Amino acid sequence: MGEYSTVEKDGHLLIVTVNRPERMNALHSMAHFELAEVFDEFEADDDLWIAILTGAGDRAFSAGNDLKFQAEGGTRDKPDTGFGGIVRRFGRTKPIIAAVNGVAMGGGFELALACDIILAAENAKFALPEPRVGLAAMSGGLHRLPRVIPRHQALGMILTGRHVSAEEGYRLGFVTEVVPEGKVLESAKEWAGEILKCSPVSIRTSMEVVRLGLEKASVQEAIETVYAAEKVLRNSEDFVEGPKAFSEKRMPDWKGR
Repeated sequence: MGEYSTVEKDGHLLIVTVNRPERMNALHSMAHFELAEVFDEFEADDDLWIAILTGAGDRAFSAGNDLKFQAEGGTRDKPDTGFGGIVRRFGRTKPIIAAVNGVAMGGGFELALACDIILAAENAKFALPEPRVGLAAMSGGLHRLPRVIPRHQALGMILTGRHVSAEEGYRLGFVTEVVPEGKVLESAKEWAGEILKCSPVSIRTSMEVVRLGLEKASVQEAIETVYAAEKVLRNSEDFVEGPKAFSEKRMPDWKGR
C-alpha cells in the first residue's frame, strides 16, 4: 500500500491501482516516483509475470497531469521511466493490461497507450487535450498514437483535443475490448488468466520480438533479425515443458525460466 497507489498480488498477477480519486487519479511528481518503484519491483520479481493498471473509483482511470498541483507551484520532476513510471520504460519484458474504468485524459491516455492491452469500460473517455491548455502530449502520446491507429485519425485527435468514447476507440483500433461499466477489472483479470496459461518465457520473447521487430524497416529485415530473447527461450525449461505437457495431455507446469 503506497500513499498514491495500491498494490495487490494474486499469484503471478500484480494489480496496481492509482489511488487519487479526489483528483480523478491525476498524477503529480510524488505519484510518478511511487509508481516507478512499484514497476521497478514488478520487473525485478521473477514470480510476477503480468500486471494490471487501473484507477480507483468509477470515474477515472487517470485525468493525467495534476494541473492544480502544477499551478500551485508543485515540482514537475519525474523518474527516468517517465509519467506514471512506465511511459519511458522502453525495455520492460512483462505485459501490462490497462483496465480503463473511466476518464483517460492527457497523461492518463498516455499511460494506457504505454500498456500492451487496453480494456475500456463503456463509460471510458480518451483524449489528448494538452493543446487546449497550452501544452503538448510529450509523454508518448504524440508518438504512440500515430503508431497504433492511422496517422490522419491520430492527428484528428491530437490537433483538436477531442474526446473519444470507448466504442470509437475500439473502432479506431487502440482499444482491445469494450466491456460493461463496472466490469473492466474483472475482464482484465480474465485476460490475465488467459496470458498466464502461456509460458512466461514465451510471452517475454514475443514482447521483445514484436517491440524490436517494429523498429525494422521491412518485414523481411524483422524476420531475419536474430533476437537475444529467442536464445533464452530455446534454452529455457519452459521450451521443454510445453511440448512434453502437450504430448502427455496435461496442463504445463511453467517455471518462467
